[in-house]
Amino acid sequence: MLIFLRHGLAFLATPKTGTTAVEMALRPKAEIIFAKGRKHVTAQRYRARVAPFLQETYGAQTEPLAVMRDPVTQIRSWYRYRNAPRLEGSPLSTRGMSFDDYVLHVISDDPPSAAQIGSQFQFLTSDTGEVLVDHLFAYESQPDFRRFLADRLGDDFEIKQRNVSPEVDAPLSPEVEAQLRSTRAAEFALYDRLRSAGGYLHTPQPAG
Repeated sequence: MLIFLRHGLAFLATPKTGTTAVEMALRPKAEIIFAKGRKHVTAQRYRARVAPFLQETYGAQTEPLAVMRDPVTQIRSWYRYRNAPRLEGSPLSTRGMSFDDYVLHVISDDPPSAAQIGSQFQFLTSDTGEVLVDHLFAYESQPDFRRFLADRLGDDFEIKQRNVSPEVDAPLSPEVEAQLRSTRAAEFALYDRLRSAGGYLHTPQPAG
């Protein structure tokens, strides 16, 4: 997570949405950087802990900004990321596992370590399903996302690909995709709402 106090913006790093590339490009402009184990602060935790701290310590109000990816593509990115040779033999490795099996593990009641990836919906919303970020962009709407950042931060910048997952064939059968869509209906609904809004959803959050 990056906090831009002067610009009143907080970039929340939704996992597997290209956040490493964005953070490397924007680090010089951020006053506060949450890195490593604290990088992926959820919208709920931001609202409950980080926003009050910023207000009390710096007198600053920052609008949270995040990116959401097509749910199937985001899970596939996790699958490929954990298929890397460096994880071979680790409980986090997906080597030797089909993508169908991985998805079924992800949506199971007791997923193994490799499939414990959370969900974008839980990352971005409240316990009652309300979106908790002011600005939500679809990963597929990169030009609009970058234009927004350039306008808010007052400067253009270059985003270079980072942390790219290895290319692994990962087909998903219609039957397993149907199970995924049923189990994570709320996440697919939010993504559909985002795409229907043109790839940018503006949901102003209450101040304070």
